[in-house]
Amino acid sequence: MSTNWILVAHRSGARVFSSSGAQSALNLVDDIAFDEGRLRPRDIEADRPGRVHDRMGEQRHGVGTEQSPTEHLAVEFAQSLAAMLKTAHEAKKFDGLVLVAGPKFLGHLREALDKHTEAVVKATLDKDLGGIAVQDLPAHLREVL
Repeated sequence: MSTNWILVAHRSGARVFSSSGAQSALNLVDDIAFDEGRLRPRDIEADRPGRVHDRMGEQRHGVGTEQSPTEHLAVEFAQSLAAMLKTAHEAKKFDGLVLVAGPKFLGHLREALDKHTEAVVKATLDKDLGGIAVQDLPAHLREVL
C-alpha cells in the first residue's frame, strides 16, 4: 500500500500528514512553525530601497526591489520545506505528495522542489488551510485525495 504525504503550508508554518488513501485518516507527521512568517515588513531587519534623483529636475524617488522582505522570508521557508521533502522522499518515507497552500506560496513551493520530488506530486490545492483544525481538513481535501 502506498503512502501519501499531504503538506498543508502557509507563510508562518506547515503541517505534514500521511495518508494511505482517500478513506484513511490523516496522521500528523510533522508540525513546522515558522514564526518569522508572521513578521510585518517594518519588523524585519532589512535595508530600505535606495533613492535616486530624476534625470530631469530635482525630484527624488525610491528604487524598487524585486521582493519585499516578507516575500523573501516566504521564499526561504518554501525552500526549507522543499529541502525537507527531498530528504524524506530520498528516504522513501512517502510515495506520493499533495501540496496545499495559498496560490502565491504554492508557487514558491513548486519552484523550490527538485525534479525528483516534483515528479511524485499527485495533486495541488491552492487554498490556505493553515488555520483549519485537523479534524476539519478531510472535508477540504476530499477533491485532492
